[in-house]
Amino acid sequence: MSQSKILTTASGAPVADNQNSRSAGPRGPLLLDDFHLIEKLAHFNRENIPERRVHAKGSGAYGTFTVTRDITEYSSAKLFSAVGKQTETFLRFSTVGGERGSADTERDPRGFALKFYTEEGNWDIVGNNTPVFFIRDPMKFPDFIHTQKRLPQSNLKSAQMMWDFWSHSPESLHQVTILFSDRGIPDGYRHMHGFGSHTYSLINAKGERHWVKWHYKTAQGIKNLAPADAARIAGTDPDYAQRDLFDAIERGDYPKWRVCMQIMSEDQANRHHENPFDVTKTWSQKEFPLIEVGMLELNRNPLNYFAEVEQATFGPSNMVPGVGLSPDRMLQGRVFAYADAHRYRVGTNHQQLPVNAPRSPVHSYQRDGSMAFGSNGGAAPNYEPNSYADAPKQAPQYREPALALHGDADRFDHRVDADYYSQAGALFRLMSAEQQALLIDNIAGAMMGVSADVVERQLQHFYHADEAYGNGIAKALGIQLG
Repeated sequence: MSQSKILTTASGAPVADNQNSRSAGPRGPLLLDDFHLIEKLAHFNRENIPERRVHAKGSGAYGTFTVTRDITEYSSAKLFSAVGKQTETFLRFSTVGGERGSADTERDPRGFALKFYTEEGNWDIVGNNTPVFFIRDPMKFPDFIHTQKRLPQSNLKSAQMMWDFWSHSPESLHQVTILFSDRGIPDGYRHMHGFGSHTYSLINAKGERHWVKWHYKTAQGIKNLAPADAARIAGTDPDYAQRDLFDAIERGDYPKWRVCMQIMSEDQANRHHENPFDVTKTWSQKEFPLIEVGMLELNRNPLNYFAEVEQATFGPSNMVPGVGLSPDRMLQGRVFAYADAHRYRVGTNHQQLPVNAPRSPVHSYQRDGSMAFGSNGGAAPNYEPNSYADAPKQAPQYREPALALHGDADRFDHRVDADYYSQAGALFRLMSAEQQALLIDNIAGAMMGVSADVVERQLQHFYHADEAYGNGIAKALGIQLG
């Protein structure tokens, strides 16, 4: 029989009694010098870190990305250097608007955040299961998220504030159409596509830049839940998507996605009839066809949800040589917002946690801060430039090519193209009659109780996208469009 382990405090001191607090006599008050009691209570009070402001409830798993096509003509990133090359990944799925205890089957976009542990550092792509987003400018992000959360007075969700915001933000119509379609409630995380959503960039060894859209096509096939089934599951198994993903991996049924990209040259972007950096619009796949570049497989569950999923941090600021950003306004706002959220929520040194730590060596001049691990730099200098030959030095060979900018610095109105409707209308017309009817029914149900002025304003957006779209919702609401 093996010898049992000795219980210790977090500092490693043996615990003699884990059942009784120290007190002044058998009936007296407790004593402040009971450091074991104080440590247990203090740690318990801090076991929950602040939940994410958005994407609070999520599921994650480790996997691999395997290159299936040579794309070195577009990117010098080493993870793409050879067909067959594998890179370890971590993928976190999530709902967007709900809290950590919310149901997995709510009508909501799903986050699709992917971390590549490359030999040159970590590369993160933050996206969703939709190719577009509700807004174009990060100035409006806090306002939008407020409408998806709860009213300050009642702490209740409000259809009024959601539709009020959307009705004043016509650029949201494309995403709203997707959200209330049959794809608005995926059947778990395995049966949905993922998208980088934003426009990113790739840079090759010659210093040539191409703009890129990332697509992850589920190999399991698209499956969605009917609203009635989603409501039933929310009441009987609110962790439905988490359970489905975990169990599938445990039984060896590893989910896979084909990793594809759309490519646009800088010259093509300059001549494109639409703004290629507008996240409320997609690129035509006829004009910019999908190119399959690899296969993503999830094949290992985390050992500890809190350590590896709740504390996982993703941000578009995590890049490696050969990949880059774009002038996409929302992406540029997220470069700051995501990393700053992690510094607040997890800690200054969140990158040092195992799930976030790169697999490649780290040589930086960052020191101290909460949760600084290891030697904290030891005797090495914490400043640069310095006189030490073995200290980290900048590497100019990794500079990105210059991006030509022009125009006056100003607050330019992003609502100037007046085309909020063509892609939403085209999506509506692509749907079958059954899908259109479900979309109309979903939207009409979600608008019940919303004030007449907001309904009228929003109906005009639907009508401009497609007359049958607007008239169908108006009829379902018992309204005659004038």
